[in-house]
Amino acid sequence: MKLPRTPSFRLDGKRALVTGASRGIGLGCAVALAEMGADVVMVARSSETLEAAAATIRAEGMSAQPQALDVTNIEAVMAFFAAAAAFDVLVNSAGLARHSTALDTRVDDFDAVMDLNVRAAYFLAQQTARGMQHQGQGGSIIQISSQMGHVGGLERAVYCGSKHAIEGINKSMAIEFGAEGIRVNSICPTFIRTPLSEPTFSDPEKLAWIKSKIKLNRVGQIEDIMGAVQYLASDASALVTGTSLLIDGGWTAD
Repeated sequence: MKLPRTPSFRLDGKRALVTGASRGIGLGCAVALAEMGADVVMVARSSETLEAAAATIRAEGMSAQPQALDVTNIEAVMAFFAAAAAFDVLVNSAGLARHSTALDTRVDDFDAVMDLNVRAAYFLAQQTARGMQHQGQGGSIIQISSQMGHVGGLERAVYCGSKHAIEGINKSMAIEFGAEGIRVNSICPTFIRTPLSEPTFSDPEKLAWIKSKIKLNRVGQIEDIMGAVQYLASDASALVTGTSLLIDGGWTAD
């Protein structure tokens, strides 16, 4: 009898692009892919922080190259892809949240969130897919979305709207790109403890509300995302596309 074998999570010989990679979830995603053998190009606006992060990854014997780039500058994004070799994996972790009640939403806050969370995400995926099509070997596009792409939230109308948009974009792109072996999925975390989220967690009332919604009764850690990125980037998820992997501790189970 020939036993089935688990597909490999390894990414040796693969090129991966990770945005928002200088810190937080994006840095965790870059490390996760590098651990599996990928050659990771790390993108962020802050070149100094980005270079330090890439150097630390390389110091541990993994492959990482920094690339300073503002992904909201679509012309610069197009120029970057025109000069770069094709990527096998995209993890778009660049994102922005500006919370307010719906009645108090400012136009500039709305535009800033949609510009990064939707417009930039769309064209990053588009340009990555073009390179994958040209290369003819398929690939994996992963958007770091949110549990808020599946539910609503107080004072989060703009942020929720941006993440719901990503879920719809992903499904449509998965349909269009599927025949060429290009998979398009999202990872939807709950509240993750990062330097940017610490002010929220330092508020006892907000922390109590968050824990009341998370059935596992704890906030997320960056490490909670890393295995999911490895899975969706690798052959272990070869038949997975057009879907969302919710890492929300049961938030959306209600």
